[in-house]
Amino acid sequence: MSNCKTISICNQKGGVTKITSTVNLGVGLAMQGKKVLLVDADPQGDLTTCLGWQDTDSLGITLATKLSDVMNETMNDPISGILHHEEGVDLLPANLELSAMDFNLMNAMSRETTLKNYLSAVKDKYDYVLIDCMPSLGMITLNALSASDGVIIPVQAQYLPAKGMTQLVSTISKVKKYINPNIKIDGILLTLVDNRTNLARSTVEASRNSFGNQAKIYRSQIPIAVKAAETSSKGKSIYAYEPKSTVAKAYTDFTKEVLADGRKKERLHASDAR
Repeated sequence: MSNCKTISICNQKGGVTKITSTVNLGVGLAMQGKKVLLVDADPQGDLTTCLGWQDTDSLGITLATKLSDVMNETMNDPISGILHHEEGVDLLPANLELSAMDFNLMNAMSRETTLKNYLSAVKDKYDYVLIDCMPSLGMITLNALSASDGVIIPVQAQYLPAKGMTQLVSTISKVKKYINPNIKIDGILLTLVDNRTNLARSTVEASRNSFGNQAKIYRSQIPIAVKAAETSSKGKSIYAYEPKSTVAKAYTDFTKEVLADGRKKERLHASDAR
């Protein structure tokens, strides 16, 4: 049985540094010696572009290819098409072909678990699989949640996203009830934090009050910074682009929290087994 942990990075609101957080958590885990697969589950292909593959249309094998292979039972080599980034993470890329999958999955026999079935063929090669979800709750995102052990929700600390968060938490609860009983919300990551403003501080406090009983709020907070935004056009992580920045320090601390949660879960499994 694979010890790989699959995490969806999910929020149906855009502009919360979801992709930046996926990249920097993934590279952060790789820097700690973990084998990491990033899965771009957004037809826009922004994660793929962010890691340096600008011409996504020229990619011959993408997530859409793998989902089609599972649905048509034509999978020959699950690993083919996975790209390797110089900072030590692997990537299953995406492009606009994935947009047709929301419709195609509706008629599939295993429509909610197609991605899970694919990942089961490659998970034994990785310690972590991080899925960058599109900012909507369609069939692709449902597949991501069905394949995941946990969900990390990046939330912009400049406003209180109560309505969107409530909808996402409700969707995760339904997935847990009907499809994937093992899924849980690992935590909420506060991003774009500007502690110089009263609004940001009050929003952080309001987030803790509103959602602290539903999910852990990570101690690490990602500060607002121009350098972090610039990395998306450079094809590299914040560690390679600006290693001494406050953002790099924040993502290092966040990575350590995610690893600590993983070790805690392993200890619980070990004690249950005994």
